[in-house]
Amino acid sequence: MPSLSTIIHWGAKHPRKRGPVIATMHDTKKRNAIGVHAGTYAVQRGVAVSRKTLDSHYRPDFGDTYLTNVIRPNEKWFQKDTIVSIDPFGAIATDVFSKHIAAGFAVHPTMAITKAHIQVPEVADAMRAGRLKPDGQMLRENNECAITKVAMEPVWHLPGVAKRYGVDEGDLRKCIFEETGGMYPDLIKRKDLEVFLPPIGGHTVYIFGDPNKVGDPSVKLSARVHDECNGSDVFGSDICTCRPYLAYAIEDCIRTAQKGGVGIFVYSRNEGRAMGEVTKYLIYNARKRQKQGDRAEDYFHLATRVAGASDFRLYHLTPDILHWLGITRIDRFVSMSNFKHDIITGSGIEIVERVPIPKELIPTDAHVEINAKIASGYHTDGLVPEKEEMRKAAGRRLDE
Repeated sequence: MPSLSTIIHWGAKHPRKRGPVIATMHDTKKRNAIGVHAGTYAVQRGVAVSRKTLDSHYRPDFGDTYLTNVIRPNEKWFQKDTIVSIDPFGAIATDVFSKHIAAGFAVHPTMAITKAHIQVPEVADAMRAGRLKPDGQMLRENNECAITKVAMEPVWHLPGVAKRYGVDEGDLRKCIFEETGGMYPDLIKRKDLEVFLPPIGGHTVYIFGDPNKVGDPSVKLSARVHDECNGSDVFGSDICTCRPYLAYAIEDCIRTAQKGGVGIFVYSRNEGRAMGEVTKYLIYNARKRQKQGDRAEDYFHLATRVAGASDFRLYHLTPDILHWLGITRIDRFVSMSNFKHDIITGSGIEIVERVPIPKELIPTDAHVEINAKIASGYHTDGLVPEKEEMRKAAGRRLDE
């Protein structure tokens, strides 16, 4: 049997030519990537191994785990600099690299696709209000909504990520190495390894409608790119608009899909603008203790004072998910964020209409947040009449 290649040619037009992503700590000769699969849970696995509840050399059995839906490849999968933060072949890795797995290489899927149903209370409210109507397939009388879900783990092609941010690859490697406490020495020692599995949260894509229509430019598409906010998304905290906007976008996605289009909801693990929940709560405390009260003009300034910057999210990598889906146009972009809008359109994806959150869905305690965002330049499309006045009042502090 001929030897199996483990060289990665990022951007190659066939997965076997591109090569598998192999991350293992047990056999360095069979490894071509820095880090480990599912890196955000590596510590938990380490504890399980120490407790003898997991064999550190266990080889996963991927039988019967194959996809329920197939996302067909598109030309962007094979453009070296277009997708740099996820593995385009991550969902089909165990199929196309079955020979590597049989030979003992640690090839794992970095994506999984499944069918599911979700029940969102606000969707039931929309049905009672007559804004949504059950159709028996996508949306049922009991508020069940049929979807396709795609889970994605980050897989970074370091030369491509460095190019995307306009930084030197060596500096990028050095800074990640230092800021993780030297957790990944191969970032410095192994310049020949170009692929890195960073220990950060990934993404989940919720598809409303036929997944095969996602990249069809003749089909109307609604989309929201949403960042995790545990307090609001899960527990209903009313200090921000995250949960209301999430629910409103899901409603919009369902409505678009029922009309023959497709809805896409991308959920990214970027808690507290990627500063973390502890930092977010510290900022909340600082906001509550301002002598002049909690004000929009202090919103970003306090975040910068506590964390050193107001936002750590990796916006420049966001378009990779949309390109993987084959999206070239978003008809309704359910977001007010100029950052997300500009990064997405700058990557070559057209956005036809931007959809702000309806004013009546903004919780009372969230007005400080939404006003601060509007003052900083977020898109409103008539959400509030005093946009220019707020911009003038808050502009000086927001620029600090």
